[in-house]
Amino acid sequence: MSAKIRVLLVDDSALVRNTLAEVLNSDPGIEVIATASDPYVAATRMQHEAPDVIILDIEMPRMDGLTFLKKIMSQHPIPVIICSSLAQEGAESTLKALEYGAVDIVAKPKVGTKQFLEESRQILCDAVKAAARARVRRISTPADVAPKLTADAVLAAPGARAMAETTELVILIGASTGGTEALSLVLRKQPPDTPGIVIVQHMPEHFTTAFANRLDTLCAITVKEAQNGDRVLRGRALIAPGNRHTLLKRSGAQYYVEVKDGPLVCRHRPSVDVLFRSGARYAGRNAVGVILTGMGDDGANGLLEMKTAGASTIAQDEKTCVVFGMPNEAIKRGAADRVLPLEGIATALCCYA
Repeated sequence: MSAKIRVLLVDDSALVRNTLAEVLNSDPGIEVIATASDPYVAATRMQHEAPDVIILDIEMPRMDGLTFLKKIMSQHPIPVIICSSLAQEGAESTLKALEYGAVDIVAKPKVGTKQFLEESRQILCDAVKAAARARVRRISTPADVAPKLTADAVLAAPGARAMAETTELVILIGASTGGTEALSLVLRKQPPDTPGIVIVQHMPEHFTTAFANRLDTLCAITVKEAQNGDRVLRGRALIAPGNRHTLLKRSGAQYYVEVKDGPLVCRHRPSVDVLFRSGARYAGRNAVGVILTGMGDDGANGLLEMKTAGASTIAQDEKTCVVFGMPNEAIKRGAADRVLPLEGIATALCCYA
């Protein structure tokens, strides 16, 4: 039996600490070894036992989470997950934490419906397992879980015939753990006339707005959070909003996105599989599918559907992934035409402009 993943929780709210501990300890593969009300207490705890993963709040007394994160990553890097409230306020500082080396963002669970709490548990536990396997840089299946749904829950499988070819191409990208910085690198390389891009990055709601706004300031192309009915246009990337599935649709020769609710697919909402399946159905060989770093297998089946429909498909290689889960699953299924390092993917996409 493999050892449990040891987690240290750092949050100034006793209620949050207790809730997180209860959620994580419900997974047989995870053990919360300690909790701390601020970074100073956490540092003392770490002197006795080093955790495999730290879950960290940003706003805390005595020392804020960003300062503590920078100290961790400069002295003894440990995978850190930022646990933040579902609010636009503070989203910028949370995204800054990803630049400093945090591997993921999760939303703080809150009292609500049974479905909400169950989804929070799945997301938190999966995030911890992904973080434990992540490559950090210096500066068992839970009991009683809901069934792991496929893209069938949102969109029926595409027919055997792919959409007839048009003059327009569309690029669909899926990413999870480590994807924020990977996407930043890829999008910053794209020229202003690049084909329209639609992206699913696993991220809580509200944070995708800040993420899109940040990328928009860095890129030659326009980047925005997708809204229902947005056109997919050259020189623009649309990022699926957190907690909403985003699908590619087509009207005549024009592509647009549909943003909709629905169940978790591959334990995620938005789901890469849902986006890729819609690409297989409505774009076919007019599409390019790209799967980047991330834990699990979301997007692997969808990328295979895209390839079967005639799309060009690319997977990120193991060396440049923070977590080689999603690309590896796609490669094992034979879904990737090419396996490229991150820089190579950025260059390859430029060739479609």
